[in-house]
Amino acid sequence: MTDLIEMIGIEKSFAGIRALQTASLSIRPGEVHAIIGQNGAGKSTLIKILTGVYRRDAGEVRMNGAPLAISTPREAQDAGIATIYQELSLVPLRSVTENVVMGYEPRTRLGLIDWKAAHARTREILARFGVEIDVTRQLGSYSTAIQQLVAIARAVSLDARLVIMDEATSSLDDQEIATLFSVVRSLKAAGVAVIYISHFLNELYQVCDRVTIMRDGRSVATHEVAQTTKLGLVSEMLGRDAGEIEAAGLTALSGGHGDPGEVLLEARGMRSKTGLRDTSFSIRKREIVGLGGLLGSGRTEAARAVFGLDPLAEGEVRHHSGAPVDTPAQAIALGMGFLTEDRKADGIIPHMSVRENITLALLPRLTRMGMVDRERERKLVAHYIEALQIKTSGMEQPIRELSGGNQQKVLLARWLALEPEILILDEPTRGVDVGAKFEIQSIIRKQVAEGLAVLLISSEFEELVEGADRIVVLQDGRSVSELQNPGVTEGALINAIAHHHERSAA
Repeated sequence: MTDLIEMIGIEKSFAGIRALQTASLSIRPGEVHAIIGQNGAGKSTLIKILTGVYRRDAGEVRMNGAPLAISTPREAQDAGIATIYQELSLVPLRSVTENVVMGYEPRTRLGLIDWKAAHARTREILARFGVEIDVTRQLGSYSTAIQQLVAIARAVSLDARLVIMDEATSSLDDQEIATLFSVVRSLKAAGVAVIYISHFLNELYQVCDRVTIMRDGRSVATHEVAQTTKLGLVSEMLGRDAGEIEAAGLTALSGGHGDPGEVLLEARGMRSKTGLRDTSFSIRKREIVGLGGLLGSGRTEAARAVFGLDPLAEGEVRHHSGAPVDTPAQAIALGMGFLTEDRKADGIIPHMSVRENITLALLPRLTRMGMVDRERERKLVAHYIEALQIKTSGMEQPIRELSGGNQQKVLLARWLALEPEILILDEPTRGVDVGAKFEIQSIIRKQVAEGLAVLLISSEFEELVEGADRIVVLQDGRSVSELQNPGVTEGALINAIAHHHERSAA
């Protein structure tokens, strides 16, 4: 069988820095092919060459065995290559139909747009995916999942032979992801090939046929997904021995850091206007406590209340010193830190440097007589850049230029520099690649072994099961159950959540 797409020996450099080095990729007709690798591995650059955003410096691209010359995204679309980016390139203030047919509108004999035909075509394509909506409504009035499906409908309307999905599930819930996977399988059944880029390795085993691993600008291996293991894929992504990774505890944070010590913080009967109804738990020294539950269960609301960000209507949060925690200032003074869920909106200051972002919370301790001790500041920043292996050209580099994983490590450094007793981590590995995830988890594990207490929130049940010493299950703002590691499985956690949902619905 002739490959639909062949990319052979692709080279690309930016300002003398090699982004791709003899990279290769082959896509079969009607297959779902994953591309994985750490941030900076070359995935995006390779795709942008295929879609005409960048021009290759060397190498060859073929479609159905014939040379393919693409220099613009429009030429890629005309060749049957459609791309659905993580940040959807749609126009929310335009209708669903306008987004689907934009640039390829059907015309009447007089040259006018045939809206009747356009609406009918849009409805017909969406119906293939089981979606029946008002296509004349503004796209922005629909959910992210619907917008994703509209982006796919646009690709289908262009008779795409290859659809590229870049982190398509990053902002979808479980039900929406299941719908998207159904659409992917429909595309495959229709003979359309899909390139699937994702940080979530579990997704590969649900929809992908083959996987290509990239590292340092090279394609290091291609495998049948059914013949791979998660550990093996991570090993090739990182260029490290699988045994070494397993010994280091790739995903397991819990265990190995000593018995839990004294209780450092207690939350009792928390109720709030943000949705907490009766939430209670404690956190001990050298312990990771996970908060588990479905979307809307109150996980983030509980974390914010514990840190004093949201006031309580009833209940209390009390530090082991006996002091209450009512405000973030009190929390920080008592040795607490809070890594927020949305690093872009609530974490990083994008136009500030790595140095400024790390020392932002520490400035009062670095200041004397109104002057910042720059030498001490630089020594501290250099220490954390090295200790956390933050990949940066220097401490003065703007943080916005760093990868997501390295931005997250900068935010971790910000709080670790305060030498906290308790660290609240809300989705600490969301949106980072597997390599950065491994490094962040290793940092957390080391800090816990040295005495840190962690409150961990994750929407990934696997991360909670393998990462927490105890898991407090939340449902509708209440703490309804507690699971103790070792011995907790994903099935046990799911059953605990489902059991209490069934009871509340009865």
